[in-house]
Amino acid sequence: MELPSSLSRNISPPRAPKRRKTAEVSSPQPRAEVRYEAGTDPTLAAVEAGRAKIEDHLTYFRHHLAKASRKTSAEVPRLSINNFASLYKHNQHQHGHHFVIHQHNHPKAGVHYDLRLQFSATSSVSWAFPKGLPGNPNSRQLGRMAIETRVHNLWNNLIESASMKTGSLLIWDTGTYSVLPRKKDGKEMPSPQTTDDESDEDVVGNSSLRDGRHENDKLIEAFRSRHVRLRLHGTRLPKDYTITLRLPPNNDITKKPATRRRRSRPTARSCRPSHTSDSDDAAPATPIAADDQADVEEDLDTDTDEDAQTRIQNAYPGSTNNIGAIHQRRWFVVLDRQSSGFECAAGKWVRRVLPNGDLSGFEPFVVRGRDHERSVVTGRLARDVERDEGCETYIGRGGWKSIED
Repeated sequence: MELPSSLSRNISPPRAPKRRKTAEVSSPQPRAEVRYEAGTDPTLAAVEAGRAKIEDHLTYFRHHLAKASRKTSAEVPRLSINNFASLYKHNQHQHGHHFVIHQHNHPKAGVHYDLRLQFSATSSVSWAFPKGLPGNPNSRQLGRMAIETRVHNLWNNLIESASMKTGSLLIWDTGTYSVLPRKKDGKEMPSPQTTDDESDEDVVGNSSLRDGRHENDKLIEAFRSRHVRLRLHGTRLPKDYTITLRLPPNNDITKKPATRRRRSRPTARSCRPSHTSDSDDAAPATPIAADDQADVEEDLDTDTDEDAQTRIQNAYPGSTNNIGAIHQRRWFVVLDRQSSGFECAAGKWVRRVLPNGDLSGFEPFVVRGRDHERSVVTGRLARDVERDEGCETYIGRGGWKSIED
């Protein structure tokens, strides 16, 4: 009788075990590095992707942005190239407090707005806002989602570029930030105010030491406490513009709902404080818009090409994540109406009348998207950036619409 193969085959040496296919990501091949020296000029896309080594990012981006600058009408908010460079230069130190808001037209995630806040000499913590920043104190969709992303290099704050792979980035606003004290039991805490007799130089870079503490130190402390009251001193955003970023305790980035349900439209909540208590366990006082939540349930991760080390450290090469940032956490953001200069009257939030008769607060604004809003530095639209960088055939994801009320 013939023996079965399992008994007759040679057993020495043993067969090599079959390797299972795993989801492990192999180490990427090192990227070719190009040095930027006199007489050479790497593309913006190469610089953004980290394939080009730049010794002086400010000089490089200043040169490119100046060449791309457009003339615009007086109604378009603008920051001169010289002031843009000065703003960044004055914050190139360990206590810098620079911010940038990029309008990002990404092929997969679609149009969104990236807020980056400098917290050290080299690094910025970052969030993606699917619907932009809130600008109407009486909006029925005052609450928004903000998705925490990777720690970026400080020089990323200078980028305005486009590529077929990553879409277009333009500088929607830039300036410096202040971190205000946290509210206690819904009451406004005393906070430093920007007064009319402060020079622009004080607001945009030279003085980051307030109340004996640096703004970036306050940011680090507030971020770790999962509650940041943030005042942005920008070019496009109005004076005293203040938002609150809060990480809810039930935040879970590992799970996604099995089904997507459209919730009924939230109704306005007249004269209710942005937060009714200082506790992180309290529910958001303003509901999150259904459209905003639906966008969050989509994959808003624009960093799909990062290497293994970037994923482990949650920071791009050259930056340091010593602030405790975690990729894709879902924060809640709301316009801080009281700190922005509004008060409640007859069931509506209105601009507060100051003792000298002037009005605080600002006229409501709406973030209108890529087809309408221009860079505060170059005056370009997103399609202008794409055209300038040779991406005329780029088609971004559609479906983005502004929150009108």
